[in-house]
Amino acid sequence: MTAKPKFTIQQEQIAKIAKALSHPARVYILEKLNGLNACCTSGEMIGDIPIARSTLSQHLKELKYAGLIQGEIEPPMIKYCINRNNWETAKILMLEFLK
Repeated sequence: MTAKPKFTIQQEQIAKIAKALSHPARVYILEKLNGLNACCTSGEMIGDIPIARSTLSQHLKELKYAGLIQGEIEPPMIKYCINRNNWETAKILMLEFLK
């Protein structure tokens, strides 16, 4: 019996990015953070997005897991911003994939 081939690192990265982009709230969060070119707290985001604070927290967690955003702890808050290195990598991966 032959072993099944493994997925490449690139395929796994693309899948992780695609999952992060699979909800309009997460797309909105990324657009907002990228447009600001700065960091903001979840409290600053919640007034602009039609979801509950706990749901926003889950979406931020998913984006952070995908490496697209990072959180800077400034007690008592966390400021979220685009992870620029991973953002550039995601753009390259997605452009290559969508050729």
